[in-house]
Formats: sequence, structure tokens, C-alpha cells
Amino acid sequence: MKKLLAITAFSAALVGCSKVDIEHYQQITVGMDKTEIEALLGSADQCEEKTLHTNCTWGGESKNISVTLVSDKVTLYSKKGF
Repeated sequence: MKKLLAITAFSAALVGCSKVDIEHYQQITVGMDKTEIEALLGSADQCEEKTLHTNCTWGGESKNISVTLVSDKVTLYSKKGF
């Protein structure tokens, strides 16, 4: 039982760790693959597919990192709230 509680507490702590911060943002570069961005930031909170590009956002309305991908490569990126 104690082992289960320890695992649950550890999992909850990991979920609370946000990668939407200046340190992670500064590691993004134009030309990165989508898989590299996901390795850096985790899965996007929202992605919107357009005709020629995809806009993905990590974070919420007040604090986020937005990335535009063309052929799964970063072409534009921006930050908000930090």
C-alpha cells in the first residue's frame, strides 16, 4: 500500500511540472522536427491543421508557447506570458 501511495505521489508531481517556460522556449529553433519539439515540450495542448501548415500550442491562454509547422518543421514560434 505504501508503495502504491509513493508511486501515485510521484506521478502527481510529474504532471505538475510544466515545460512552458523560458528555458525550454530558448531551445526551440527554426527547422526543428515536430518530434524534437514534442521531446522538448511534450504533447501539444492544442493543434490546428490548416491547408499548408499546422499551429500547435503548449500551455494555456495566459502563458503559452505557439509553434507553426510546415511539413512537420518549425517555421515560426512565439511565447506569451513570460
